[in-house]
Amino acid sequence: MGSAGLFIIVIAFLFLYFVLVRPQKRRQLEQQRMLNEVSVGDEIVTAGGIYGEITAVDEDDVRVRIAPELEVRVARRAIAGVTTPHDAEELEEPDETERPEPTSGT
Repeated sequence: MGSAGLFIIVIAFLFLYFVLVRPQKRRQLEQQRMLNEVSVGDEIVTAGGIYGEITAVDEDDVRVRIAPELEVRVARRAIAGVTTPHDAEELEEPDETERPEPTSGT
């Protein structure tokens, strides 16, 4: 009965490895690869939810333009992801001409 119990424990550890540990390591490697590959001009989103464009890259941090004349320094590890052009289009606000005209009730 002792060898059967040991077999179940080994199977349980193997299951946990393939279900929890291995996918987490893969996500960490993908995140690290993404952080190493960011470059000037990339549109990013930070862990705090701020969208911007990278203007300078240093070893541990990046400079991000979040408004026309506003840049902030962000830790490289705080970058949550690189946005696609489709994501950037959703962020743009409509022009004044696209806003509906107010209607009068009289």
